[in-house]
Order: sequence, then structure tokens, then C-alpha cells
Amino acid sequence: MKVVVGLGNPGVQYAQTRHNVGWLVVDEVARRAGESWRKDGKDAEVCEVRLGAGKVLLVKPQTFMNASGKAVLPYLQFYKLDGDALLVVQDDLDSPFGLMKLRPSGRHGGQNGVRDIIRLLGHDQFPRLKVGINRPPAGRDPADWVLSKWQDEEKPTLEELVRLGASAVEVWAKAGLAEAQQQFNGTDLRPRPERETAEVNVAEHNAESV
Repeated sequence: MKVVVGLGNPGVQYAQTRHNVGWLVVDEVARRAGESWRKDGKDAEVCEVRLGAGKVLLVKPQTFMNASGKAVLPYLQFYKLDGDALLVVQDDLDSPFGLMKLRPSGRHGGQNGVRDIIRLLGHDQFPRLKVGINRPPAGRDPADWVLSKWQDEEKPTLEELVRLGASAVEVWAKAGLAEAQQQFNGTDLRPRPERETAEVNVAEHNAESV
């Protein structure tokens, strides 16, 4: 058994917000597998799918983001799994919208759902699928930004990110993290001029820092 957790907040008012991109990805995995979600206690919705030769438990915490670990820890304990068997799908403020990264471990980076999972597990040694949502515009509170809804012009890119994110989850479950990283790490759906401008800005910043 492996466990894939899509981070998000429960409630229709949060369904299409940036913070809930993890839910969108695991929803797509469940849809492809033809399986449905069921309530498991008060803390989670779960969906069991078969990917390759193994079973995968998809989890959507119902605890709100800041208490995500409360919904995750019981499954790892019940199935006696370590961090390698857990994949957390999260939004990432520090990555541009359109960029997707797979990481084997690491600190929470300010993502409160990941922060709580690390707190309850007692370590950060579990992989993440990080979907970029951009930093907020100047002067806008990040807490307000992550709870804002996707704009119409963003939705085509979002749909493709969700599709590729679901594929990355499937490859991770079937073939492991290294193969998933080889195929999907650094997936960048930004228009080329935007990418090139960002690269120039980073290069200029690095040069000024020398």
C-alpha cells in the first residue's frame, strides 16, 4: 500500500482556490481509475485505487489545511508505512504558475499543511509533488492569495497541470520517485517569453549578488 495525500480545504467555497490544487490532482487520479470517494471518519475522504501491481490510498484531509497531519498520520500508522510510501501533492507559493516539481524530502517552505504533517510525523523525509501557484502581487497578503480563485485565463494551464500531476502520481506509484522525476520534474507550462524573462531576471540578480 502507498498513500497519496492531496492538500486542500473542505467546503465548496474553497473548491476552486489555489490552495486546493492538491485535491484537484488526486480527484483526477480517482476519476481515471473509475473509483469514487468515501468519508472515512471525520478527518478524511479516501479513495482506494490500483496503480500497476499495487494499491494506492488517495486521501483528501477534511481537517482544514493547518491540521492536515491529523488526517495523514493514522493511515501511515495503520498500514505501518514509512515516508517513502507517502506522496504529498501541494501548492507551492515559491514556484511560478505553470511549473511542477517533484522533491524527495525537505522543509515545509511555509506550506502549512506540509508543516503539520512534518510536525506529527517527526521528520520531513517524504516526497512532494509541488505545483506552482506564484507569489501574490505586490502588497497582497499571501494568506489571501492562496485562498483566491483561479482566473478564467489560468484555467487551461491549470487543467494541463492537473492532468500531468495525475500522471506523475501514477508513475510514482508504479515505478518510483526517480522515474517520476525523470518524466515530470521541472515540467514548465509557462509561455516561452515569460520563462526567458524570468531566467534573465534570475541571472541579473545573481550577477548583482557576486
